[in-house]
Amino acid sequence: MKAVRTLCVVVVAGVALAVAAPAGGADECEGLMVCVPVAGPWVVVPASTSIPRQRVEYQLTCPRAHVVGGLDARLSVRAIDVGFIGALGSPVNPGITTSRSAVFQGTYAGRSAAAATFRPFIGCMPSAGGGSRVPTSVSQLRPGKPVTRRVKTVRVRPGARTVTQRCAAGERLLGGSHAFGFETRTPPSASLVGGVSGSQQLRAESVVVRVRGDAELAGVRAIVQVHALCSRSA
Repeated sequence: MKAVRTLCVVVVAGVALAVAAPAGGADECEGLMVCVPVAGPWVVVPASTSIPRQRVEYQLTCPRAHVVGGLDARLSVRAIDVGFIGALGSPVNPGITTSRSAVFQGTYAGRSAAAATFRPFIGCMPSAGGGSRVPTSVSQLRPGKPVTRRVKTVRVRPGARTVTQRCAAGERLLGGSHAFGFETRTPPSASLVGGVSGSQQLRAESVVVRVRGDAELAGVRAIVQVHALCSRSA
C-alpha cells in the first residue's frame, strides 16, 4: 500500500539531488550491476508560498519484470524538496521498499515564487528473486496494500480538455492529485510553466481535471498526469 501518513514511509534520503545540467542523465543506476534507466519529464512544482505548501506527485514505471533499484532527480532551482513513497518491510531493499513503479513527491520550499521543476529518474533492475522473513506474531495485522494508485498520463495541447481517472468497479475514491510535466532537455521557462493550468474535482469515484494549455505549447511536448487513490477495504 502507499498511504504516506499511515503504513508507508516517505524515503527522502534515497533520492540524490543536484541542480539541473543542460542535458544528460543522472545517477539512478549507480551501484547496480544490471540497470535499465528511465527518465521522466520536467515536473512542475507549485511555487506557492502559502502554508501548508502544495505537494506534487509523479509516477515513473519500470519495464515489465523489473523493479525500481535506484532513484535520482535533477532540479531547476535548489529550493525543491524531493522524495519518494516507499513501502514498509525489512530489509529496505528493491522489491520490498520499491515495486515496479515509484511515486516522486516534490514541494517548493523557497521564499518567493519561481518556475520550479524537477526531473525524476529511476534505475530498473530485474525482479527475479525477493526477500521474506518468518512472521514473529500472529496477534497483530501486518501492513498490507489497501490503497491502489491508478494513473493516467496524457498530452497537453493548446486549448482546453478534461482528463478523468476513475477507480475500478468496486473501489471507492480516497483522494487524487495531478501534475504537469515538460519533456524537454532543459528546465522549461517561466512562460512555458505558466502556459498550463488545471482545476481538479473529485466526484463519482473519479478524479476529474479540467486542463488548459496556451498557444505557446504548440511544438512543445507537455503532459498532465492524473492520480486516483482507490481502495476496496471495508
